[in-house]
Amino acid sequence: QVQLVETGGGLVQAGGSRRLSCTSSGRLLSRYTMGWFRQAPGKEREFVAAISQSGRSTVYADSVKGRFTISRDNAKNTVYLQMNSLKPEDTAVYYCAAEITNRDAFSPSGSTLEYEYDYWGQGTQVTVSS
Repeated sequence: QVQLVETGGGLVQAGGSRRLSCTSSGRLLSRYTMGWFRQAPGKEREFVAAISQSGRSTVYADSVKGRFTISRDNAKNTVYLQMNSLKPEDTAVYYCAAEITNRDAFSPSGSTLEYEYDYWGQGTQVTVSS
C-alpha cells in the first residue's frame, strides 16, 4: 500500500507562486509514474501534470503548460508541483497520485486519466485570490 501525503497548499495572490510536495512514508515512489490532479468547487477532478519514473518525461494539461512544472527527487521520495503565475481559476484541491508501472514511460493516454492511477493522497487546498 502506498500512502501519499501532499503539503504546500494555502492562500496566494494572483500572479504569485506556490510549490506543492507529495511524499510517501511507505513504498518508494521511484517505482511509479506520478501525477497531479485538481478539483475545483462544483467541478470534476481534472488532470494537471504527470512525470515518468525517472523524471525524464513530463506531460501537462494545456491550462497549466508554461506556468506549472512537475519534478521529482527519487532520493528524497518526493514529487513536486511548482506553480507560477497563479490565476484565480487555479483555485482547487490538488491531489497527488501514483500509477503502478513497470517502465519509465507513460501509458497510451499519456497517464492523464484518473482511472489509471492506483493510489491517491488526501489533497491540499490551493486558493488564489484576485
